[in-house]
Amino acid sequence: MKNILFIHQSAELYGSDKTLLLLLKNLDKTKFKPLVVLPQEGPLQEELEKENIEVVIAPVLKLSRKMFTFWNSIQFSKDLKKGISILDELHKKHHFDLIYSNTLAVLLGMIFAKKRKIKHLWHVHEIIVHPKIIAATFPKLLNKYADLIVCNSNATLKNLVQRKESIAQKSVVIYNGMDPINSNLPVATKKDFGFNDNDIIITLIGRISRLKGHKWLLTTLVKNFSTSSNIKVIFVGSPVTGQEYYATEIEQFIIENQLAATVKILPFTKNLSQIWDITDIALMPSTEAESFGLVAVEAMLAKKPVIASDHGGLQEIVIHNENGFLVQPNNLEALSEALTKLIANPQLRIDFGENGYQRVIQEFSVKNYVHKFESVFSKLIP
Repeated sequence: MKNILFIHQSAELYGSDKTLLLLLKNLDKTKFKPLVVLPQEGPLQEELEKENIEVVIAPVLKLSRKMFTFWNSIQFSKDLKKGISILDELHKKHHFDLIYSNTLAVLLGMIFAKKRKIKHLWHVHEIIVHPKIIAATFPKLLNKYADLIVCNSNATLKNLVQRKESIAQKSVVIYNGMDPINSNLPVATKKDFGFNDNDIIITLIGRISRLKGHKWLLTTLVKNFSTSSNIKVIFVGSPVTGQEYYATEIEQFIIENQLAATVKILPFTKNLSQIWDITDIALMPSTEAESFGLVAVEAMLAKKPVIASDHGGLQEIVIHNENGFLVQPNNLEALSEALTKLIANPQLRIDFGENGYQRVIQEFSVKNYVHKFESVFSKLIP
C-alpha cells in the first residue's frame, strides 16, 4: 500500500476540484491510500468524506497577489510554519510515499516534499501568461521542485516548455476525465426555470470573471440578437471571493441594456444535470486560453453542442464543425455566426451533441484518466 498526500487549493466543486474528486473516488484503494489537505471546509471536503477519504484542514500556502504585501508576507511565514508542522505530524503517522500538489496555486507541497525528501508530483491546471514575472517563475519552480509534472493538456505543457525547455523531460499530459451524467433528480423542463418551451437556451457555466467571456456574449446578444425574443441565456456560477465586482459589472450591463428578461444568473450548483436538461447550446467563450475546459466535456456528455474559444485546451476538446464550433476569441461576428447556425438548425444541434458524446467516451473517460495516474504513481513510487 502506497500512501499519497494530496494537497489542493480550495474546497469547492469547480474544475480542478472536480477532477481531484473524480480521481480519488476511482483510485484503486488496494494499492494507494490517499489523504487530502484542504485550506478550508466546503463541498469538496464533504464529497471526499462520503468516500471515506480522510481530509485535514491546514494552510496550503495558496498563491495570491496579496501575499506579496508586507503584512501578508508575515502571515505567509506563519502559515508556512503551521503547515509544515501539521504535515510533519501526518507524515509521522502515515509515512507518505508521494506528495501530490494539485494546481500551481498551492505551494506547501513543493516545500514540504523538498524538506522531507519525498517524491513530488505537481499537477498543472493553468496556463499563466501574466503577470510576466509569475509566468516566468513557475516553470523554474516546477523544474526544481517537481519529480514529475502532469499537465492537463498539450496547450498547458507548451506554455511551460516555451519558457523552460528542460521541463519537457519530466512532464506528461493526462487529459481530465469525466463520468457520464447520473442524477437522481427528475428531468427538468424549460418551464421549470421560467422559460417557454420554444425558447433556445444558451448556457455558460463557470466563475463570473474577466476570463470567462460573459461580457463578450452579452455584447453579442445586444448587437445581433436584440430582436430575438426566444433567445435566452443562463449564467451558472459565482465570482471568486474578493472579486465580486465582476458579478456587479455583469448585473449592471444586463440592466443598462435591458436584458433582464433574456439573461438569468444562477449561483453555483453542485448538480448540473437539470441545467443540461434545458440547455440547447453550451458556450465556453473564454477570453484567455483555458488550460483544458472541463465544462465543454460535461456539455458533450450531456449531448449538447459546444461553442468555444479557439485557443488553449479547448482546441483539444472541441472538433470544429463536428461536435461544435471554435471561434476567434472576442470576435463578436464569429460568435454571432456560430450561434445563428445552431439556433437555426435543430438537427445540427442533435448531430453535434451525439458526436461530442462519443468523443468524450473515447478520449476523456474516467477509466483512461485514472489508469494513467495509477501508472504514473506506480513509476514514481515502485
